[in-house]
Amino acid sequence: MTHLELRVDIQAPAQAVWDAMTSWTKQGEWMMATKVESLDSDGRHVGARISAFTGIGRIGILDTMTVTEWNPPRVCKVVHTGNIVRGTGEFVVEPIHEQAATFIWAEDLEIPLGIMGKFGFLLIKPAFLFGIKRSLTKFAHLVEIGQI
Repeated sequence: MTHLELRVDIQAPAQAVWDAMTSWTKQGEWMMATKVESLDSDGRHVGARISAFTGIGRIGILDTMTVTEWNPPRVCKVVHTGNIVRGTGEFVVEPIHEQAATFIWAEDLEIPLGIMGKFGFLLIKPAFLFGIKRSLTKFAHLVEIGQI
């Protein structure tokens, strides 16, 4: 397993951060090159299925997930169920004070293709983390100005 974790402070109430974070279909507005959809109802309950496609055009990776823990407005955990992306994810909102919160994006991923996959991931990891950090910064900005 490879653990990845990034945090961003957001100048907005924890509930607003939670509501924006769990608006799955709006993630494409802030997550770089990603389109997300809920596969059943609104995706806001244990057992909900979510699909995220990250890529350009038809070339990319489909990441399917199932919600395994739903504890609003603090924690949502998922298990990645796709052919390529496997492991678990956790989205956490920690209040700082009444008008600010920290959003934590964490993943424990199984890297496919054995030693070659692990080596390949080491090569792309800095760019991958840069893209996620940039996306989280955009997310924070959109929440702060009330666009999500």
